[in-house]
Amino acid sequence: MNDVEELRVFAAVHARAQRVPDRVQRDVLARVTHDGEGPGSWTAEWSAAARGQSERGRPLLAARLYTMARFPYVDGPGRQRALELSVAEFRRWRADRNVDLQELTLAVDGGSVTCWASGFTARETRPKGPFVVLMGGIVSTKEQWAPVLLRMRLFGISGIVTDMPRAGASTVPYDDGSWRFLSGLLDALDGRADTSRTFAMMLSFSGHLALRCALDDPRVRGVATVGAPVHGAFADPAWQRGLPRITLATLAHLTGTTVDAVGEHLRERALTPGQLTALDIPVAYVASRQDEIIPAADIDLLRRHVRRLDLLEHDDVHGSPRHVAVTGPWLLRSVLRMHGARTARRALLGPSVALLRAGHRVAGRLPHPAGAIGAAPTTAGTTSQDEETR
Repeated sequence: MNDVEELRVFAAVHARAQRVPDRVQRDVLARVTHDGEGPGSWTAEWSAAARGQSERGRPLLAARLYTMARFPYVDGPGRQRALELSVAEFRRWRADRNVDLQELTLAVDGGSVTCWASGFTARETRPKGPFVVLMGGIVSTKEQWAPVLLRMRLFGISGIVTDMPRAGASTVPYDDGSWRFLSGLLDALDGRADTSRTFAMMLSFSGHLALRCALDDPRVRGVATVGAPVHGAFADPAWQRGLPRITLATLAHLTGTTVDAVGEHLRERALTPGQLTALDIPVAYVASRQDEIIPAADIDLLRRHVRRLDLLEHDDVHGSPRHVAVTGPWLLRSVLRMHGARTARRALLGPSVALLRAGHRVAGRLPHPAGAIGAAPTTAGTTSQDEETR
């Protein structure tokens, strides 16, 4: 059972990242009093709000509210049901809107993995745009990120989105060898998509998997990430003791261990200076100066050892929730640069990012909410909140 006040702080940022209207958040959180079962519980109140939106014919918003009911991870039948209903509502939205998202089930490492895909083209036609693997962090689901694929299609990007190992609906183990999961995905997609030049837009803890995989898999030609742990979050016991309780509990759940033992369990995953130096790909990294999960020493390691690093720093907490309007376009532009794609839309991104950053330098003087344990930005889109949450 989670501490309700901690849930409120962290979940508010995740709801905002999913474009859940503030008034809906306030209404639900006002009714939440505990994290058990029944009326007033976290799962029951978010689920009730989701049912209401479903009945109003807004399946995407319903899916996002069920995702909040499941937050931060499935720990019982209530959150399991919320996860299932979130996927069902998302499928309903996709069918109702006839959007360019294909549901794929892939065989990876002896198991099955479900993905959402957009813009697939057979290898023989050699599509001009980048192929991207999109993945969230330890508390997010593929359904909350899938609409980003649609927005990226406007820039000629095709790709897939799936859950990080053991997150969302994934049954893939999250262990010392989980970095191979990305290679397994690319193997399974062989013949369906041109994965020979893949760009990983993998956020937070999944970004760590992408960096490690890139050392061994030449198909990974670039990594764009936000708040990916590199060394200290895995190897520094003193830093780990200061991590938010929900972060530790979620990591313990994903790794199948206890909160007290999870730090030791993660030790071997820390990337070394030698490994970072060996990375011969472009890395676009968004860092937060007040990050409560990623120590500043990790960013120093990246600066010193990653040869092709492009670093964007925000005066913010983990995931830079106050800067999503800047980070999304910046990540998108970074992937297009890595690929070498030159389009009119890419040309517009440069001035847009500069203007947004200038605006946030002013807004950054204002107080901000606490950060999120796996918050990460949405990519810049063209649809309004009302259009997208119908």
